[in-house]
Amino acid sequence: MASRSPTAISADADGPAAGPKSVPGPDPDPVDTLVADVFARSCPSRSTLEHIAGKWGILALAALLDGSYRFNALRRRVDGISEKMLAQTLQVLERDGLVVRDVQATIPPRVEYSLTPSGRRIAGKLIELIELVEAEMPEVLAARARAGDVR
Repeated sequence: MASRSPTAISADADGPAAGPKSVPGPDPDPVDTLVADVFARSCPSRSTLEHIAGKWGILALAALLDGSYRFNALRRRVDGISEKMLAQTLQVLERDGLVVRDVQATIPPRVEYSLTPSGRRIAGKLIELIELVEAEMPEVLAARARAGDVR
């Protein structure tokens, strides 16, 4: 496996990390700079990766790459997800800054979910992974058959 080095990201008291940034000088201010390393147990990037890479996170982000969805339309698109799991998934993805919940002032209120710019970048990579997995399914199914697993 190729090695990778941690990524420094800018963070401030006004909001979430702004994106990759080189670490300044030998003694950076810990409030201004966070070094993201998903392999470090206490790094917040690990929980974000868990939110993204979970079964429902991947599918919700990939579906939202198509555009904005109302809750029930997204639930129909992500076949098999319960109302509770979709609500929880959207809530953590919104908290991570990947999904926007837009409540429109109508009666009854109309709520739509869409991706932030970060969410779109991540969802684009997830689509690449999904397409690769789908393309590899003949080989996967053949391997399962050889192993006696018919799922």
